[in-house]
Amino acid sequence: MKAMVLNTYGPEAQFEVAEMPDPVATPGHVVVKIAASSVNTVDTMIRNMGADLPLSPPLPAVLGMDFAGTVNAIGDGVTAFSVGDEVYGCAGGLMDLQGTLAEYINADASLIARKPTSLSMREAAALPLVGITAYEGLTRAGVGEGQTVLVQGGAGGVGHVAVQIAKQLGATVSATGRGADQMALIEELGARAVDFTSQKVEDYVAEHTDGAGFDVVFDSVGGVNMVNSIAATKLNGHVASTVAMVEMDLTPAHFKGLSLHVVFMLIPMMHGVGRQAHGDILRTLADIADEGALKSVVDERNFSLADVGAAHALLTNGNAVGKVVVEV
Repeated sequence: MKAMVLNTYGPEAQFEVAEMPDPVATPGHVVVKIAASSVNTVDTMIRNMGADLPLSPPLPAVLGMDFAGTVNAIGDGVTAFSVGDEVYGCAGGLMDLQGTLAEYINADASLIARKPTSLSMREAAALPLVGITAYEGLTRAGVGEGQTVLVQGGAGGVGHVAVQIAKQLGATVSATGRGADQMALIEELGARAVDFTSQKVEDYVAEHTDGAGFDVVFDSVGGVNMVNSIAATKLNGHVASTVAMVEMDLTPAHFKGLSLHVVFMLIPMMHGVGRQAHGDILRTLADIADEGALKSVVDERNFSLADVGAAHALLTNGNAVGKVVVEV
């Protein structure tokens, strides 16, 4: 099969075309013919940082985590899938797991699910990592009917999915963004848009929660923005963060009695623990999508395997509108 390979790591590392042996379905796995793979920030981090990240695969490396495609072969013990099934998942691109910038992948069957019938291969490939992340964060924080939720970064890859899932769970949703395009997308997804460049935390807390604070703040921005998330949360509320790598004084969180949920969805892939939970979440997301309550926003630009370097660049420079997808 053809694959795009990195032979070095670093900001100047280039993807190169390579011929690799076609994968064979091992027990508990299925071989998938990949139709599309999306690019995530973690992919660009691995490419740039290499050995400085404990999850980086050894060189030569095939990156890419998300995919959608068609089952080509079934390994022993797999009963949930058949050859010809259209599936999607997040199942490779780190440690010893071959990535999805290739024509085929031997994927752990517990990490995948049948593709939503209402979504194209491109749209489905954009959903797994961000969808699982959003669903984990919101459900661990106990989002439910009648609650108020603030999504920090509501037009981003994880954020735009979190907005839709929070609404599906019955919450009234607000989301931060900036600029006319982001504000329009947030409102199109059914949330109240907050321009963080012009509105102070105390102002939108007063406007959207009568000053009480949000029941749950889902922070897909992270870093120093954690201060804003804590400030926006009500007493005894919940903060779910996807980017909690920050040093800060948690005294304000203590005196508000907050619960902090750190979401790192790659743990099952890295450690082989709880992988079936990802397949279960993907089935739930497929149901929500097929009910018309979840869509993935995909950048309109088309990239082939040979263009993956340009796809990485588009995501990195911040000019993408929605998820960046590579077609295989």
